[in-house]
Amino acid sequence: MIKTRFTELVGIEHPIVQGGMQWVGRAELVAAVANAGALGLITALTQPTPEDLTKEIARCRDLTDKPFGVNLTILPAIKPPPYAEYRQAIIEAGIKIVETAGNKPQEHVTEFKKHGIKIIHKCTSVRHALSAERMGVDAISIDGFECAGHPGEDDTPGLILIPAAADKVKIPLIASGGFGDGRGLVAALALGAEGINMGTRFMCTKESPIHQLVKERIVANDERETELIFRTMRNTSRVAKNAISTKVVAMEKEGAKFEDVRELVAGARGKMVYATGDADEGIWSAGQVQGLIHDIPTCAELVSRIMRDAEAIMQSRFEGMLSGAQRQAAE
Repeated sequence: MIKTRFTELVGIEHPIVQGGMQWVGRAELVAAVANAGALGLITALTQPTPEDLTKEIARCRDLTDKPFGVNLTILPAIKPPPYAEYRQAIIEAGIKIVETAGNKPQEHVTEFKKHGIKIIHKCTSVRHALSAERMGVDAISIDGFECAGHPGEDDTPGLILIPAAADKVKIPLIASGGFGDGRGLVAALALGAEGINMGTRFMCTKESPIHQLVKERIVANDERETELIFRTMRNTSRVAKNAISTKVVAMEKEGAKFEDVRELVAGARGKMVYATGDADEGIWSAGQVQGLIHDIPTCAELVSRIMRDAEAIMQSRFEGMLSGAQRQAAE
C-alpha cells in the first residue's frame, strides 16, 4: 500500500484521483472510483442547476460510503452560471472535498474553508500553484501539457512541470496529464508528486457514463489523436482529434475568431458525442494518454492494476537495480 500526505489529507486508500470532467463526472463513475479506494469527483457544472447537483450528490451517497468530492470549475463567460449557488449546494450537502479550477477562485476558497472543506486547486503553472497555496488551498493538482482540456499557454510537459512545482509548493501535490498506469504513478511519485489525477483513463472504464463507441474510439486511438484548439485565442484546449477539431484548427489558421467557430464547438454538440457515440458530432476532451489505453476495465480493476503494477516496479525493478549497483561497487 502506498501512503502519501495526499491520501492522509482526503482519507482515501490509494493516491489516485478521478478528475472533474464535463458530462462524465457523474454519480455512477464517482462512486465506482470511491469504492475502488481512490478519490472520485462529481463535476458540478454537468448538472443543469444547483438543485440537480444536490440530487446527484445524494445519488452518489446511495452508491458509496467512501469519501468523494465535487469539482467546481470557474471559467470566464458572457453569462456565467450561478457559481455561488452551486457552491452553497456543495456546502449544504456536507461535501468535505472540493476540486476548484479556473480563474480567481479566492471567493470560493474562502467560503469553502469556513466550512472545513479540503480544497484541491488545479493549475497549469508553478506561479499559479504558488498563488493558490497563498490563497489557502490544501493541495495542488498540477496539469502538464499532455492533459486533456485546458493545459494553459506555457506548453510545459509534466516531466518538467511536476518537479518544478514540487521544488516550491509546500502543500501536497498531485500530478495530472498523461497518467494511466502504474508506471505513471511511480514516475509521478519520483518527480515529487503525492498522487496522480486521471481523466481520460477513467473515461474508458465500464462505469463511465459515456457511449461504448467513444470508449472503443479511445482504445483505438494512439498518442497522436488529439488537437489543440483555441491556440490563437490564448485559451488552448486539448481535444480528441476528429473532423470538427481539424476544421476548427484550419479556420483559426485563416484568422477565425471565436464567434466564427462557436456553433462547431458548442457544448451541446460535445454532449451528444457521449450520448450517441458519434465521435465526429462535436468537440470532446481527450489527452495524449490515449496511447496508453488498451482496454475498458471496471474502475476497481483499473485502480487495483495500477497499484499492483506500481508496487511491483518499486519493489522489484528498483530494488533490483540498486542491488545490482551495490554488487558492482563491492566487486
